Amino acid sequence: MIRRFAPTPSPGFSRSRPLSLARALALAAGLGLSVTACGTDSDELAYEERPVEQLYREAVSLLEEQDYDAAADAFNEVERQHPYSVWATKAQLMAAYSHYEDNDYDEAVIALDRFIQLHPGHRDIAYAHYLKAISYYEQIVDVRRDQAITRLAMESLREVINRFPDTKYARDARFKIDLARDHMAGKEMSVGRFYLREKHYLAALNRFKRVVEQYDQTTHVAEALYRIVEINTILGIEPEARKVAAVLGYNYPGSDWYVDAYQLVTGERIRDPGEETRWYDRLFDWI
Repeated sequence: MIRRFAPTPSPGFSRSRPLSLARALALAAGLGLSVTACGTDSDELAYEERPVEQLYREAVSLLEEQDYDAAADAFNEVERQHPYSVWATKAQLMAAYSHYEDNDYDEAVIALDRFIQLHPGHRDIAYAHYLKAISYYEQIVDVRRDQAITRLAMESLREVINRFPDTKYARDARFKIDLARDHMAGKEMSVGRFYLREKHYLAALNRFKRVVEQYDQTTHVAEALYRIVEINTILGIEPEARKVAAVLGYNYPGSDWYVDAYQLVTGERIRDPGEETRWYDRLFDWI
């Protein structure tokens, strides 16, 4: 599972960065933070057109109080009552952010898509694209599930990098793409292990090869190479097993996977892996 990362400019920043943007948008005109309640009657909320500053101030207060669902509704009310004001544009982005904070990622993406379509030249358009990507990214939770969300996250993160390459959002997007790729490699490994347990060796072999070829910078490559050695050994393809074991030893000489692969192809157990870091030289001699 990839743990939840806040939409911060870089991995070392805290979650406060998007909120600081939110506050900057909210307080740009030096507004206060007092709250004004809506008028109601006994049956339903009565429509009452109020000054845009008052509505926006109320929405910001709800956001500060972490009442995110109510804040989203309040920002939407700003746009509904004053659709042509500068505050309406800001409120659209803030409503999306409120949905994000409420973990309502589907609504956040819908709101962000609308903002991006209506305001492609807005000064905060890079942030909007980034928040959309993070709304997908936050839903990457389990390698056993379908990885459609992971692919959407990677596509959106790449768009941030391609369109806004020199921004802090692009820097963080690059980091998160690496984590997403690792997650997708983990999915391939999970499926491959299942096929291996069920003795569907060719299907398993294809999954592990895919990890090595398409996700070669992830943390799963050492195990994938070992599994390829294991399957080739089971199938009696000894020369191929030794070749792959040599590659594993060359790239990961200190890993447990290399120790296990060495035992598979030689029948010997390395007693002290620290003293046997160049065993792959002997494998190359065999090939």
